[in-house]
Amino acid sequence: MYRVTKPLNHNALLAFNTEDGREYLAVGRGVGFGRRPGERAEALGEPGEVQFYLLSQPAEGRGTTRELVERIDPAVLDAAEGICEDVRAAFGAVDPKMLLPLADHLAFAVARAREGGALANPLTEDIRALFPREFEVARRGVEALERALGVHLGDDEMGLVALHVHSSLDAVHVSQAMEVAQLTRACIDAVERITGSSIDVASYDYNRLMTHVKYMATRILRGERLSIDVNGTIRASAPESYRAAAAVCAEMEQRFGEPVSELEVGYLAMHIARVVGESAAR
Repeated sequence: MYRVTKPLNHNALLAFNTEDGREYLAVGRGVGFGRRPGERAEALGEPGEVQFYLLSQPAEGRGTTRELVERIDPAVLDAAEGICEDVRAAFGAVDPKMLLPLADHLAFAVARAREGGALANPLTEDIRALFPREFEVARRGVEALERALGVHLGDDEMGLVALHVHSSLDAVHVSQAMEVAQLTRACIDAVERITGSSIDVASYDYNRLMTHVKYMATRILRGERLSIDVNGTIRASAPESYRAAAAVCAEMEQRFGEPVSELEVGYLAMHIARVVGESAAR
């Protein structure tokens, strides 16, 4: 049995569970529609359609969940839930832990925008290229929030929201998703500088290089290793690209303080050879 303590909007409310004696945030389509404080209900929706968040638990250094919910505009919470629903529709599942950190992030983004201090994100275009489906979900959610509150958040904020979406799908923290984007950008910059080639970002080979570097960056940060050695073959067929790849990997190791497996060199060299036109690697 639940007792409604505070309806927040059509899709969220606070409710006290009389069976376990604890208060929850309940989020789900229509869960708060027409509810009144003090109203009692055996259930707040169909099983699986409503997410429950215990209000007394810590909210990652931001106080308790209840304190977090109390200071977030219900319209922002609704927008965050809309993004979660979009993630579920686009990817088939969503981490329920995504909602409150995302809502907290959006609340600060709105506050910054209203104060004229929107956060600049130099990795926006890299995030768009690395996580295109996540970025599209973020775009729809941010634009819906902009319409609801009459604020402008822009593409840079969409990129940051896309990292929240990605982290919810890949079981990584948002900060690690940002690290992957940073490492990818640093690697691409190093490839261009070391090879002396300006890479056509609209090309198919660039997209393949970007994708490879994304997964390479993830392996570096997670301490994972490739299992197949192609170094000998690529060193012989594309020596210039192999030397460039070795230099890039050495820079990445020094820059991020994480060991880079020698096996990464050959695979990176294959992609470098394609984008710079070293024909022996094709």
